[in-house]
Amino acid sequence: MPEYRDFVPQQGFQPTLALSPDAGTVAYSSNASGHFDLWTIQVAGGEPRQLTRLTDQAVRQIAWVPDGKSLVFTADRDGDEQYRIYRIGLDDESPTEISSGPDCQRILATVPFDTEGRHLVYAANDRDATVQDVLVRDLAGESERRVTPPPGVVFEPARVSPDGRWLLTAGFRSNTQIATYLIDLHDLDTEPECLTAAYGDGLFEPGPWMADSSGFFLLTDLWGEFTVAARYRLSDGSLEPFAQHDWDVEGIEAVDDTILWSVNVDGRSTLHALDGDAVLSLPDIPPGVVKALALAPGADPAVALIDTAIRPSEIAVLDPADGFRYLTDVRPPALHVIEPVEPEPVVYPASAGRRVHALLYRPHGPGPHPVLLSIHGGPEAQERPAYPRSGLYQHLLDQGIAIFAPNIAGSTGYGATHQKLIYRNWGGFDLDDLDHAARYLQSIPDLDGDRIAVMGGSYGGFAALSCLARLPYPWAAGVSLCGPSNLVTLARECPPTWKHFVSTVLGDPDLDAEALTQRSPITYADAITAPLFVLQGARDPRVPRAESDQLVTRLRARGVDVRYEVFEDEGHGFTNRNNELRAYEEISQFLCSNLLDGKV
Repeated sequence: MPEYRDFVPQQGFQPTLALSPDAGTVAYSSNASGHFDLWTIQVAGGEPRQLTRLTDQAVRQIAWVPDGKSLVFTADRDGDEQYRIYRIGLDDESPTEISSGPDCQRILATVPFDTEGRHLVYAANDRDATVQDVLVRDLAGESERRVTPPPGVVFEPARVSPDGRWLLTAGFRSNTQIATYLIDLHDLDTEPECLTAAYGDGLFEPGPWMADSSGFFLLTDLWGEFTVAARYRLSDGSLEPFAQHDWDVEGIEAVDDTILWSVNVDGRSTLHALDGDAVLSLPDIPPGVVKALALAPGADPAVALIDTAIRPSEIAVLDPADGFRYLTDVRPPALHVIEPVEPEPVVYPASAGRRVHALLYRPHGPGPHPVLLSIHGGPEAQERPAYPRSGLYQHLLDQGIAIFAPNIAGSTGYGATHQKLIYRNWGGFDLDDLDHAARYLQSIPDLDGDRIAVMGGSYGGFAALSCLARLPYPWAAGVSLCGPSNLVTLARECPPTWKHFVSTVLGDPDLDAEALTQRSPITYADAITAPLFVLQGARDPRVPRAESDQLVTRLRARGVDVRYEVFEDEGHGFTNRNNELRAYEEISQFLCSNLLDGKV
């Protein structure tokens, strides 16, 4: 029987792609070297080329300089999310840092350059740790100009217009309150203009510009529960939808007269395109998730990072003439000798007449199978048909363990109402949905309802700990990766620029301390009896190590079987490949030993 590492992809990717100005080369971030370095590969195919050789940093964002001779990228150190900006030529031996000042969060604009490549646009909280400004850096003159956001708004620059005059910037208050601001790059002394204020305070996330800079495309929930793609015209401030579906439009790219967008259909990505007003025919893509998308003129070609349940994330080319082809092949050995499991979409009943979508993975062979209840992070995220946790799902399935992955209250993809149920209500509707999930699993004949483990990372870790502490089931085991245990301390220690966001989505650590305490797993720690495996990054800026420390201390004082693994050189998740594989291998052994009567 294959071991866990037989299911590990040959490399992993950050969710970012950049297509060169001549559309001949794709730049991407891969951990094939052990860390997330900058790589390139020709769209026509061939051997990839490694541009950086980092030792303790991870490449996060990438953009080509308009002349196509160099790239800029952001990188943080050991997952600390303190990003610095670098530039590297295609023939350079090492990158040159072009950011200055203290460590802080620096975020590149999606399209960060003017047409000449002289000015670079990014955001940073270097002036005030709680405020994220927009900066325009003159790469020739080594000078910077700054634009500050309105109070309570976090600026994240989007795209410079094709004529170089304007910058679109997203103004975040929460994931469902995003306004679009317009910044005049020729007169940075003028106040940023909120273009979408007349339409309310919902979701207005800026996308690509029209070719003539007369307007732009954006994502909005203005017309209902689901996100649609719309056109905004600068001349009169008009906003009109052009792509409405019964599901969320999740991404838009545009070049010249070609518009390409992705729709999230119950977790699976579908692609659509227009050339002017004419519908373009696109090659079919595998049933999975488009994690990144880059477009060349005429949609010839489009390049995507595609993840599926039975094949890990890969870079692929979509060509209207030549069809779909993978540009990479990272399939692990096990996928060549076993039949991987496709998930089955299911819907189960919850309270108040609601119904919850989920993915059920059934192992091959007869049951009853023990079950892993796997909870996604976020909480505003979605369990989708992908190849998660470096092959852990498929390995557990091969061992005979079923996996149930629900999209509980707070999940995206199922309408704004469902998503907002989590706001200032962690451990409320979401935990109730998990209670109903456990009941549902106990009703399925080929699953063993007496052998259920629960696992999650980040928010999912909080939810997993809440299940162990607050739901009356004989849990077989639990796994928490960077999971918050105390919502008061979590809110108090959040990254500085997140203060307003956290107050909106989670609660204020001072004003709402009592309510947050009542929903914290640490409050009910004495009810946790199942074997527990806790994993934590020592440098985690989102969920500090103290969140795990305090819980482990409480449980060990009672003699609970707790395994605790701290990764000194990691933040929120994994950037070091060796750490990642060791962690998931140990999680696999822990779950198998507790769900399969010690048979691993």
